[in-house]
Order: sequence, then structure tokens, then C-alpha cells
Amino acid sequence: MPHDRSPTAATRNIIAALAAPPRVERLGPIGGRFIHGLRLIAAHERMGRDPVPELATRLGSVDVAARALILAQAIAATWPENIAVSRFCCRLMSHDEATIGAFVDAAAAGNCRGFEAAIDGLVRPERAHRLWEAALALAAAEMRSL
Repeated sequence: MPHDRSPTAATRNIIAALAAPPRVERLGPIGGRFIHGLRLIAAHERMGRDPVPELATRLGSVDVAARALILAQAIAATWPENIAVSRFCCRLMSHDEATIGAFVDAAAAGNCRGFEAAIDGLVRPERAHRLWEAALALAAAEMRSL
């Protein structure tokens, strides 16, 4: 016999949290900067322009810009569908951006388990190493540019 129970307050809170878009401020500095760069790359791609000059200016380093572009290309090649990015000026992230930012921050911290948890079920395991290596390279470039 089915139970006609209304959701508990805890369940309603979980559902509300899932429905609310995460904020970019939730990410660490490397993940947040990469999401900023990813949006810039997407905007330039739509216009048919090379993003590296503006990326280098905004990120403060040609090396960081190149590594961000390499990571963006690795994501595009391994992600199961087109990546949803928010508008450049928006502080709210798409769920793709939140996942990407989480795995970038995990890689920047050298947290392999956190990285794997962030992409679990989204990216085939045999493709994950490409994202890990590209995220590590971005984090190293960020650290060198300080």
C-alpha cells in the first residue's frame, strides 16, 4: 500500500539546494579563474576569434592562458555533451561549470580522490587522466605566475 507522505523539511532543503545554481565564489581561486577563462574561451569561440591574447591579459600570463585553453579542449573532447557555460558576467554557475571548477580545484590541491569524485559518472575512467594532467598543468602554471 503506497504511503502518502509529504517530504520532510530536510528533503525540501536538499531539493531547493539542487535547484539553486551554485555561485562561482564557492570555488577556490584556481577553479574560479578557470571558469572565468572558460567563459571567455566560449565567447571567443562563438565570435570565431583566438582567445589566447585576451586570456593572457585577463589571467596575467601567456602560460596560464595556454594551459587554460588546453584544459578547455581536453574537457570538450572528454565531456559527454556540450558544456553549458553561463554568461561571462554572471556569478551563478551552470552545473557543468560547478563540476569543472570542483575538479580543477581538487587537482590544484593534489586531491586525486576529490577529482575522481567530481567527475564520477560523467567522464569515462579511461579518459579521466587527460583531464587530470591538464588540470595539474594549469595549476602549476598558476603557481608559477604568482
